[in-house]
Amino acid sequence: MTALRPVTADITRAAVATGEAARADEGAGRERAVLALDSLLDSDSPRIDGEDSERVRRLAELEAPLPPILVHRATLRVIDGMHRVRAARLRGDDTIEAEFFDGGDTDAFALAVRLNIAHGLPLTQADRAAAAERLLRARPSWSDRRIAAGTGLSAGTVAAVRRRSTAQDEQLNTRVGRDGRVRPLRAAEGRLRASQVIAANPGATLREIAAVAGIATATAKDVRDRMRQGRGPLPAGRVPGRTGAALPEALGTTGAGRAAARVPAAAIGLLLPSVSKDPSLRTEAGRTLLRMLSVHSIGDEAKWLRLARSVPGHRADILAQAARRCADHWLRLANELENRRA
Repeated sequence: MTALRPVTADITRAAVATGEAARADEGAGRERAVLALDSLLDSDSPRIDGEDSERVRRLAELEAPLPPILVHRATLRVIDGMHRVRAARLRGDDTIEAEFFDGGDTDAFALAVRLNIAHGLPLTQADRAAAAERLLRARPSWSDRRIAAGTGLSAGTVAAVRRRSTAQDEQLNTRVGRDGRVRPLRAAEGRLRASQVIAANPGATLREIAAVAGIATATAKDVRDRMRQGRGPLPAGRVPGRTGAALPEALGTTGAGRAAARVPAAAIGLLLPSVSKDPSLRTEAGRTLLRMLSVHSIGDEAKWLRLARSVPGHRADILAQAARRCADHWLRLANELENRRA
């Protein structure tokens, strides 16, 4: 066996020592066992080009014991340590010391990437970018910063990978940060979802509303309070998806260069009782309008779809014309009301 040059041996020993310290920090308290090399499955490696044969040779020639490898308990697949496994086989060993990881396949892969960045042979930029893309596909809800921290990339680079990735097609409304907290990408959209949850289930708790809408409990409370006061769910009338686009809080605004911001249809049924308490609407015309709105409010899509399907085919045309005529009248009324806004 060819002896290593002293400098090379020292560098390899230092790398092994550094890696052992990093693994100790990452895996404190993990169960250890001695496993047969033949029982192990090869790593689902983040390395595009596989293991480095020269590094395997150097590890095999070291006299010091190699640190334990990390194995996925459920599958006995190597998570971290394929260079050590190859080196042990090159030595002629039959067994190797291992630590167990309990978790899912994606979590195991994320851990493999993190450990390979922390010690041993560094991952290339291409390795890390490919790992980030794979994690984005498997965990599209993870934030750019969370994936960046685990892959050694910048958050901006991960964002660019996300834009190129098919994970972008999923159009998720939330991201899960490194602290495990769920945050909405667009706060306005989360508020609108919360208003729909409240309208559909007025008795829902704040925690339930927040969980479904993907917003903080405090935000859910603010939306509920605003709706009880007859206001829209958006503070300063922010338009979903348009940061800084401010509109009045209630049902919207019209006029040159201004778009209408509407309360979700499912929330109208909850808003009307509050609006009906306004003394200025306790006139004959006001009561008539509120009564008509209450009677003619169809509500959610499922309800009007049931109504449409209940109509026999031979009456569908005339009823469709009547519905359009009613819609035209309501639209004229809406335009007139909007023109009267102060």
